[in-house]
Amino acid sequence: MEQDHHTTLTPDTPVRYLKGVGPKIAQRFEKLGIQTLADLLCHYPRRYIDFTQPYSIAQAPLDTECVVRAELLAKNGGRIIPGGRRMDRATAGDEVSTLELTWFNNPYALQKLEIGQTYYFQGTVSGGFLRRQMINPQVRTAQQIESSPLQPIYPQTEGLPSGTIARCIRQLLDHAELLGEPLPEEMLKKYRLPGKAEAVRSIHCPACAEAAAGARRRLIYEELLVLQLGIGLMKHRAAAATSAPMRRIDPAPFWESLPFAPTGAQRRAVAEILADMAGEGAMNRLLQGDVGSGKTLVAAAAIWACIRNGYQAALLAPTEVLATQHAEGLNRLLAPFGIRVALLTGSTKAAARRTTLAAIRGDEADLVVGTHAILSENVEFARLGLAVIDEQHRFGVRQRGALAGKGESPHLLVMSATPIPRTLGLLIYGDLDISVLDELPPGRTPVKTRCLSGSRRRELYGFLDREIGAGRQVYIVCPAIESDPCAPSEGALKAVKTYYEETAQALLPNRRVGLMHGKLKPKEKAQVMTDFKAGQLDALVSTTVIEVGVDVPNASVMVIEDAERYGLSALHQLRGRVGRGAAESWCFLVSDHSGEAVQKRLKFLCSTTDGFAVAQYDLETRGPGDFFGSRQHGLPMLQIADLMNDTRTLHAAQSEAAALLAADPLLRAPEHELLAAQVERMFRQAGAMN
Repeated sequence: MEQDHHTTLTPDTPVRYLKGVGPKIAQRFEKLGIQTLADLLCHYPRRYIDFTQPYSIAQAPLDTECVVRAELLAKNGGRIIPGGRRMDRATAGDEVSTLELTWFNNPYALQKLEIGQTYYFQGTVSGGFLRRQMINPQVRTAQQIESSPLQPIYPQTEGLPSGTIARCIRQLLDHAELLGEPLPEEMLKKYRLPGKAEAVRSIHCPACAEAAAGARRRLIYEELLVLQLGIGLMKHRAAAATSAPMRRIDPAPFWESLPFAPTGAQRRAVAEILADMAGEGAMNRLLQGDVGSGKTLVAAAAIWACIRNGYQAALLAPTEVLATQHAEGLNRLLAPFGIRVALLTGSTKAAARRTTLAAIRGDEADLVVGTHAILSENVEFARLGLAVIDEQHRFGVRQRGALAGKGESPHLLVMSATPIPRTLGLLIYGDLDISVLDELPPGRTPVKTRCLSGSRRRELYGFLDREIGAGRQVYIVCPAIESDPCAPSEGALKAVKTYYEETAQALLPNRRVGLMHGKLKPKEKAQVMTDFKAGQLDALVSTTVIEVGVDVPNASVMVIEDAERYGLSALHQLRGRVGRGAAESWCFLVSDHSGEAVQKRLKFLCSTTDGFAVAQYDLETRGPGDFFGSRQHGLPMLQIADLMNDTRTLHAAQSEAAALLAADPLLRAPEHELLAAQVERMFRQAGAMN
């Protein structure tokens, strides 16, 4: 670091002022989310290369990154090879074997090395037992290893390799104190954690594996504490007094209007919701239920109670097809009570839109069902009392806030068919209370699931033809839309269009086969879906656009091509599209992937229909990154903590965060200033506090 910067350095100093960075490298750092010196210091290593456990040449594992200790025996000179690249070679050896070393376009690598000296070479060993080689190895001396035995490897980006990131961070380590100490002294003592500056220095340049582990523990704890505090603050914000105070209503008249009896779980969830709506604060509740557990009925009861209290309600769905389906279904359930339902989506015609907007403004529409068109500026409610959001993972925390802003803190009910193990649910939706529907309504038969290879496709289509002959309908789901001309033919996915023409239509020649994909216009999609629901199509070839909530009770078979490409939770969602009527239903997972892990995953899905068990398995095998994806829940991406493996630390952080917020609900105390700033930074990057 240049001397004259010492006095002016702050955690918020842009990274471009660091020696050797400049605007171009700063842009690359930005791709990694690194803008300031604090961001850079908190860009932690993904793993380490341990130079203290070198292999002899003969024992080095082939085709695996490792460290080999050997003496440099000869420099074999450099030359220019075809294509204009320069190649330099050397030979190293130990008592038993020799190792050929090759560098491309790096003449300096060899210049620094002395014949007769022992070095540590890090890279991938290839070749046979007698002739081993390593290309572009990193080289360290014994002295270098003594001063830093573990070499950190960082998440990197194009044009910004781990080594460059390490060099930039090393310049900063003397300034780790810049970050301040956000954790209270008694908390550090209680959990025996090192201070922040020490932990940051230790994670980037650990003296040994134990030091790295201790530093990680401290930084994981801090990250989870900050996450919990942020969620707690959001909950506090959400717990504003409601502008829609309601009296407690007995749901009996609603239940009696139904042609069937609700499940115990549905009654329980409705009781929890109605109690919340009669409370002083605005309700913030997540209604979690497996596919087909009857969430819409629970939402209908809540909407009914809200309208009985003299307020309007809104229901937000992720797609037009689904919004239309909800409007029809809710109209059926609520019509006996004279409740007026309006539908508002992106494709509502201008004249109809004006009339609908006037009805919403003038309190002539009791329930408005729509897509995120409801969030647009010109939708004004006369008195919005309840907002229901369907399929939460399609809406971030931000959209929840936008809808809540339509009323002065209306009650909020979020419905999700993505089962999440309860402990994780409490964390991810920490700003919401949770109701779980854990019973299927009577008359729903569990779907039978089978795995098949592509070689049995003809046989499978024979089965589909027989099902259609018996009056049933079938879904066939494929992952991609158009074939990629650049993709190798054996890896090319079953493109929906090609598949539709060459497979589905060819193997079901006398059946009515429809095609549905994301590139169709909303109107075209709606038409295909309407035809399928009305029984005018026997089979529907589709991408995953049918995943969410579409209800066709007559569909009894779901075929999923290239099933290995989906997470189990996504497959489970797709499977839930069938089994909605009384007929026996099937789901076929078609995959030619022979990998053991893939086969194990698909077989697991065949063995259970419990969405919570599926979610737990998915989380354990794929990790929360794949499971949620930050786009889905609007919560911050964690840099160092792992929600699955750090649960003990998570529970400690949860209780400490609760205690801190009980004493200082808005983190305004001077001693919490640094913690509050970290919460703000973490959630600002995720857009969750907007």
